[in-house]
Amino acid sequence: MFSNLPTPTLDPILSLSVAYRNDPRPEKVDLGIGVYKNSEGQTPIMKAILKAQDIVVETQKTKSYVGLAGCEEFNQSMVDLLLKGTSAMDRVAAIQTPGASGALRMLGDLMKVAKPNTTVWISNPSYVNHRPVMEAAGLKVKHYSYFSPTTKQVDTTRMLEDLSNAGPDDVVLLHGCCHNPTGADIDFEAWKVITELAQKNGFTPFVDIAYQGFGDGLEEDAKGLRHMAENVEEMLITTSCSKNFGLYRERTGAAIVVGKSVEDVTNARGKLLTLARATYTMPPDHGAALVKTILQDQSLTAIWKQELSEMQQRLLNLRQTLCQELRNSHDTSQFDFIESHKGMFTVLGFSQDQMLQLREQYGIYGVGDGRINIAGLTEKDIPYVADAIVKVA
Repeated sequence: MFSNLPTPTLDPILSLSVAYRNDPRPEKVDLGIGVYKNSEGQTPIMKAILKAQDIVVETQKTKSYVGLAGCEEFNQSMVDLLLKGTSAMDRVAAIQTPGASGALRMLGDLMKVAKPNTTVWISNPSYVNHRPVMEAAGLKVKHYSYFSPTTKQVDTTRMLEDLSNAGPDDVVLLHGCCHNPTGADIDFEAWKVITELAQKNGFTPFVDIAYQGFGDGLEEDAKGLRHMAENVEEMLITTSCSKNFGLYRERTGAAIVVGKSVEDVTNARGKLLTLARATYTMPPDHGAALVKTILQDQSLTAIWKQELSEMQQRLLNLRQTLCQELRNSHDTSQFDFIESHKGMFTVLGFSQDQMLQLREQYGIYGVGDGRINIAGLTEKDIPYVADAIVKVA
């Protein structure tokens, strides 16, 4: 049975963690996998999560099945976090999923059933898992222009030109904020134009928002998504609690459908539950129980929001400090674009050979496409990393 299987290809990001762990050099720096680290280089458990864990342990009376949709209070909390105050609240349905990747697959499968000829447009470049998940669901995938390697910013003109060709059989996948891998985000004016294109051409927007709160703040990061949800008839959304709640290993996410009517989204939700039953049956409960506990308690919500704000501010400071080090110690403004990027990631514009040189000569681990995780830096790493970047550039 297995002798005809091809030799597996290593995951380009997760395999870096293994190589990093096996590297004996004390000065090594892991800027590969996308996790937040504090000044000590640790990925901490948030204080709000620790408090919520105590509450869950004290109050949870059973480990019986929750249901195909997962925790309904969690689902409603995710909808509120993203869409509260919009007309979409009257025509929305959500299910809990095993992380945002699980949500991507569930919505991919839903699209395949609802409209088998769907083509999903993804940005060039995009999150490494977008294309394989959509293709695994049997959908066609097409790229639209997004990032300018020259300016290191969004090429809005080319992006809108490409998206003007998307039509009724197409779904346009957008990053809600903190674009992965580039860190370059579309502005609100672009959100409005894409919304108008969706209205005019009939394509369905699909927003993957995995980093809400890491860009400009919880509310600001959802501004474009909310405008879109207010003004289109149908929309798909995936969201994750890995980053903004620090629940990486708990695999806590949600798939959300906005439809023309309550009847439509009820039918979509029913199909999602059927698809979930045939895939993983039901999602893990613990992470959702923690998030629900936090968002239903005003004091815990306040603690969480403060922690999240501190993480977001630290990311801004890391970007600024790295750029200052490059300017002041190395007399170069070549990497000033890093300050304008949002969230955890930045693309340096380095080739695979240059990224390999960073890894082999300096023990600095980044993805081969030039992506580095700013959140993987510690303040003490910055002079060493800046020096290596300049030497490789």
